[in-house]
Amino acid sequence: MYENILYELTNGIGRITLNRPSVYNALSPGLIHDITTAVEAAGADDSVRVLVITGTGDRAFCSGADLKEGFANAQSAGGMNLGESLRAGYHPMIRAIRNIAKPVIGRINGVAAGAGCSLALACDVVICTDEAYFSQIFVNIGLMPDAGATFFLPRLVGPQRAFELSSTGRRVYGPEAARIGLVSQSVPTAELDATVDQVAGYYATAPTRAIGAMKKVLNESFSSTLDQQLEQEAENQDALGRSADAAEGIGSFLMKRKANFSGK
Repeated sequence: MYENILYELTNGIGRITLNRPSVYNALSPGLIHDITTAVEAAGADDSVRVLVITGTGDRAFCSGADLKEGFANAQSAGGMNLGESLRAGYHPMIRAIRNIAKPVIGRINGVAAGAGCSLALACDVVICTDEAYFSQIFVNIGLMPDAGATFFLPRLVGPQRAFELSSTGRRVYGPEAARIGLVSQSVPTAELDATVDQVAGYYATAPTRAIGAMKKVLNESFSSTLDQQLEQEAENQDALGRSADAAEGIGSFLMKRKANFSGK
């Protein structure tokens, strides 16, 4: 089905693996399209309870834009039309990750640079190895961060550090990334799979509709007033109160047993 990614679904856990190892999983138009399509398909598939995004190999999650392939397509008479390239490809990919009503885990197995860093930061939970690093490398080629980086960075690490990371492009390795709030966890390489599997396993059995509502309302909190957020909470809580998972959760609590959520 896909030319540039691997996709599998096991026990409610969907896994998207960027599969261009010869170029460190650099983002070509084809890879961007496959990621977007797979995320949207996972969102429409009730059997998917959580999504994991990672890269092939142990050196790179995603090295950023494929400069040879992607930038060649952006050439125009007046230079490079990068804005249109972003609008046509990168923006739908980032929106798909942020809008899917299911948790998305970034399994960062190596370098996440440029738009590859943006892709990682778009995930809801980011788990990396201690050896992995993140870099807003755009400044090295005379460009600014894109693919959502200017949105995610200041919200994760604050405006001053976001400016510093953007304007220097320096490498932030796993332990520092965890310390400054850029990622959720940094673990030794040998523990990456077990840690991601544990977190994904939790979400695969969690109340999916409630998790999706949390994600939506938290996303909206950055541009809402308190009154708007209170109303969003009321509307979404009302809908969740009628769900099968709420009935199961409340029933199991009253009966003092473990809840068996169906994600509905």
